[in-house]
Amino acid sequence: MPAPESTLLDSWHHNAQPWIDAIRNGTIESRLQVTDQAILLAVLSRQPERVLDLGCGEGWLLRALADRAIEAVGVDGDATLVEAARAAGSSRVQVASYEALVEAKIDIGSGYDLICANFALLHQDIIPLLAAMNALLAPGGAMVIQTLHPWTAAAGDYQDGWREETFAGFKGQWQPMPWYFRTLSSWLNALDMAGFRLVGLQEPQHPQSPVPQSLLLVAEQRG
Repeated sequence: MPAPESTLLDSWHHNAQPWIDAIRNGTIESRLQVTDQAILLAVLSRQPERVLDLGCGEGWLLRALADRAIEAVGVDGDATLVEAARAAGSSRVQVASYEALVEAKIDIGSGYDLICANFALLHQDIIPLLAAMNALLAPGGAMVIQTLHPWTAAAGDYQDGWREETFAGFKGQWQPMPWYFRTLSSWLNALDMAGFRLVGLQEPQHPQSPVPQSLLLVAEQRG
């Protein structure tokens, strides 16, 4: 595993509790105002019966879907986050690294109507993981991805590459986290190479902000 990839996972282990606190206390403005609602509406608009939340974190989306009588299964690479999700009532949550998912070492079920990844695809080589997720979808199933908007996040450097999130402005003790920036074309190429076709693209925006808060991609299995 390349150094940034292992550092990425290590930082999540360190940041798990501050992250749980931030999500549950509603301290991340963009999520509260825009992006949580955006991913929820994107999922609900597909009217799925079974959903897999890839990188489910502490499980807020699992709970929101369960409240709407949707069968929601979660998977995350960090045990602290998974335990928090279980403790909050999401029983069907498993710990699994992306490598384990790619190599199908862990059975997380199949036949999903929809798989979502909400700010969860932070590593470099996502194509094998997307292809593995494609194989878990029911015919006609879809993948919904929400990520940082490339134009907003580029900060004048619009090319693929590792960046660092310092969590400046966040309350609590955070460890800097490497994450892989990709351009819009790189996102679309990755989906294409994993056997998907893009069917929807949104740029969720707060009415009082001049910049998009995220990029939201909806892709279906390519026939």
